[in-house]
Amino acid sequence: MNNSVIDIKEIASTMLARRKTYFKVWAVVFVLSCLWIFPQPRYYNCEVAIAPESADASVGGGLASLASSFGVNIGNMSSSDAIFPELYPDLFESNDFLVDLLDIKVTTQKNELTTDYYDYLKNHQKNNILIMPFIWTAEKVRGMFATPEKPIKGKNGKRFDPFHLNKEVNNILEQVADNIECNYSKTTGVVTISVTDQDPVVCALLADSVKERLQTFITAYRTKKARIDYEHYKQLTADAKEQYERARQAYGRYSDANTEVVLESFKAKQEDMENEMQLKYNVYTALNTRLEAALAKVQERTPAFTTLKCASVPIKPAGPKRIVFIVSMLILSTIVTFCKMFRKELMEWF
Repeated sequence: MNNSVIDIKEIASTMLARRKTYFKVWAVVFVLSCLWIFPQPRYYNCEVAIAPESADASVGGGLASLASSFGVNIGNMSSSDAIFPELYPDLFESNDFLVDLLDIKVTTQKNELTTDYYDYLKNHQKNNILIMPFIWTAEKVRGMFATPEKPIKGKNGKRFDPFHLNKEVNNILEQVADNIECNYSKTTGVVTISVTDQDPVVCALLADSVKERLQTFITAYRTKKARIDYEHYKQLTADAKEQYERARQAYGRYSDANTEVVLESFKAKQEDMENEMQLKYNVYTALNTRLEAALAKVQERTPAFTTLKCASVPIKPAGPKRIVFIVSMLILSTIVTFCKMFRKELMEWF
């Protein structure tokens, strides 16, 4: 920078003399800003906050509390879970999780529309009327050259297949990922889910549904091994009970048919059948005990979620900030006009 002195009075007098230029620029920028920002559709934001139960609440003890004050969470160092709260935000980038959100039923504020979230995003989104001709033209041109895509059906009764998505569904999933945000605080251990949408009721419904889907997803993951064990022991217990019932009925029929028989061979067979019945009963009892233990394990592995902030229909829109946008454009236009008006002086100063 040169040693030239900046004359503030001269700059102010020059700006005052050319104030009509600023007025013209402000008028044009104000009109253009209003034409652009006011047709922009309003959007709303809804947040829910939950505190997930730690996989091992006793891990770390006081050390974990001390470390959390420095933004470090050591509670998962000994945890056997592969999905701990720090990874919850990554779930919202997974197609497996996002695809399930497309079937959520939503209703608009004035009850004008009730449909699923996929149809809502595909056919019922508002756009700026100024760019509608460009969108319509782009769709027509794309339709002339693009090859029609056949819908890909999902597996196991699902509507879409996360492994194989067509372009249309993939674009919808990208929009869903943009509308939903999940954050985890290492210091407080709170998971915050934020949903943005053009309709306040849809926004609140989706926020609550996403919270429930997240809890269901985590619960299914945490209890998967325990539930598999439970189903295994349930089948073994049912088979053992059936075998015991058959042995008991066979023993009863044989005993009734040979009540007055005193031959040792009949008594020996009756004793063998009684022992076999008792053996099968012992097996059934042992498996039933394991079944109850497996059921208790499922309950033990089921995580608890504390809802700190429930979903509620937002009253005021979150954006766009029309006044802020217009004022920002006016300030920017003032700076640009100033730089253009004093470009020679600026070149000398810098």
